[in-house]
Amino acid sequence: MIGLSAACSSTSATATSPSSSATSPSATSSAPAGGPKAGGGGSNARSGPAAGGAVGTVDSVSTSGFTLSTATGQKVTVKEASSTTYKNGTSSTTASAVKAGDSVLVLGTTDSTTITATQVTVQPKGDGGAATSSAAGVVPFKQGSASQSKQVGQIPANYSEGDGTVVSGTEANKATEAALAAYPGGVVDRVVKLSNGEYEVHNIGVNWPHHVFVDQDFKVVGAY
Repeated sequence: MIGLSAACSSTSATATSPSSSATSPSATSSAPAGGPKAGGGGSNARSGPAAGGAVGTVDSVSTSGFTLSTATGQKVTVKEASSTTYKNGTSSTTASAVKAGDSVLVLGTTDSTTITATQVTVQPKGDGGAATSSAAGVVPFKQGSASQSKQVGQIPANYSEGDGTVVSGTEANKATEAALAAYPGGVVDRVVKLSNGEYEVHNIGVNWPHHVFVDQDFKVVGAY
């Protein structure tokens, strides 16, 4: 578990992933009165690479990895390692299964729009998250455009940006998958565990949503 401290940033990055365990929150706003508070006193501020991932369509493949584009057009560089594992659907496979045009989910250590992959999943019938991203209303990143302030679902009471502790491993992967399944198009660059046991999944490379909230059962419950 990494103890860092962080504020929201809207750097260019994207993500998307179809996970049957995630559920999209209602489109009606039910955040705490006044909305989330900025500038919390927590210790999750981003000071380095952290667990995250992205979903998208493979653009090109090389001996060291591949590049992909998310549903909103964010370009992501994926670096592979000897420890990277591969799946084709639910079956184990090898790096050779990753080809240009494939829809893939990548989990690993994210540093801006570069991901050092721990797991790559080829999604045989996937579209890189395009349909889900459009239906969920994900807003692509556009230089000079202000981020939207829309809130959907349930935002933890008294949540402040900066609360919680950055996490890694299985819980970070599950939270990332759930968030990308509901809101593909950006890049998850960290996962923060809050004091109530829920997770705040931080999303970059899009103008909305930047924060996706996932409960202890790894179901998406809200976003803003």
